Amino acid sequence: MKKHSVVIIGGGFGGIKTALDLCDDPRFRITLISERTCFRYYPTLYKTATGGKRMISSIPLDHIFKGKSVRIIQDKVIKLDRSNHEATTLVGHTIAYESLILAMGVQTNYFGISGLKELSYSIKTVHGAEKLKKHIHEQLLKNDKPEHNYVVVGGGPTGIELAGALGFYIKSVMKHHGIRERSFHVDLIEAAPRLLPRMPKDISWQIKRRLKKLGVRIYIKSSVQAQTADALMVHDKAIRSHTVIWTAGVMNNPFFKKNGFQLTGQGKVRVNQYLQHEPGIFVIGDNADTPYSGMAQTALHDAKYVAKYLKSMAEHNQPDPYIAKKPIYVFPAGSKWAAVLWGKFRMYGILGWILRSLADLVAYHDFEPWKMAARRWIATEQEEYNCPTCDNTSAAEAK
Repeated sequence: MKKHSVVIIGGGFGGIKTALDLCDDPRFRITLISERTCFRYYPTLYKTATGGKRMISSIPLDHIFKGKSVRIIQDKVIKLDRSNHEATTLVGHTIAYESLILAMGVQTNYFGISGLKELSYSIKTVHGAEKLKKHIHEQLLKNDKPEHNYVVVGGGPTGIELAGALGFYIKSVMKHHGIRERSFHVDLIEAAPRLLPRMPKDISWQIKRRLKKLGVRIYIKSSVQAQTADALMVHDKAIRSHTVIWTAGVMNNPFFKKNGFQLTGQGKVRVNQYLQHEPGIFVIGDNADTPYSGMAQTALHDAKYVAKYLKSMAEHNQPDPYIAKKPIYVFPAGSKWAAVLWGKFRMYGILGWILRSLADLVAYHDFEPWKMAARRWIATEQEEYNCPTCDNTSAAEAK
């Protein structure tokens, strides 16, 4: 029996989940093309950046697909030949497909602001998270005191998570090294009139209240104009800092514009009722113009839909149209606290944090057997400083 060739571009939530849902079906031949050798679990990157373990944010692809009928290619697709149904990679490979699934994720958008790309830190990758963690640690040991201002730019989920956790990490490093505790500020800057501007006002207010209780200084209606080596310019005022973390903007993968995809004003790819941009080419997750694009839950939902669509077509059945699924929104802000928006239901505090923690366990199991998923989940509450003094002191405190 001739197998239907499915090529998936992107090793994120959507791409991996699609491959997993199809790879055990003998009617399909699955190829996954990813620039990375590991899957990034974005929801825990802020933890990795603030004293958490690397393993909670990074899962090797060959581990996820061990024993699975998936061909993994580490490469970057740069061009499509639609007439011949072929994708060309950066190193020159030509890969034929019958169905193509594009789940390429987004890229950081610095909006052309001077100095940001060169001087700010980012936690959109595991490398970026560990680079920030190392920078803060080295800065504390070098000067024997904290920076006066640690500045997080962006009042979205990532900025809120990081701002809520940053102070705990800085204090723990000082404690482990016997550095006399001195005052410092964690600043959170947002250009919109409130944090999480797309969420209901009461959610924004509760999170703002929580962050202020943690000592985070919040600046709203504040646009960044430039960054220098010593300061961040905000509304013509300088905030002196050597630690600026940019979480404020993303843009769609430039691949789509270069390859003639029809885009919305926001840069998302237009898709039909079956998540197809054109016959045989599906666009899912962050790349697609769907109601809840940008959420990991949406990418997983899209992946399950496309896998089901392809199975229906293989059975010569008419697939059901795509129906968007509203995500459950969970926003951690500091230790043992999270805000939850589940439809019209709200939850705050430790119960919200428990829900988020259980959601991580379920999410890990989307990619790994329960035993390994549980190990990774347990590790989300463990510390890893990549410093013998900190790690030994932390281990002694845990006993």
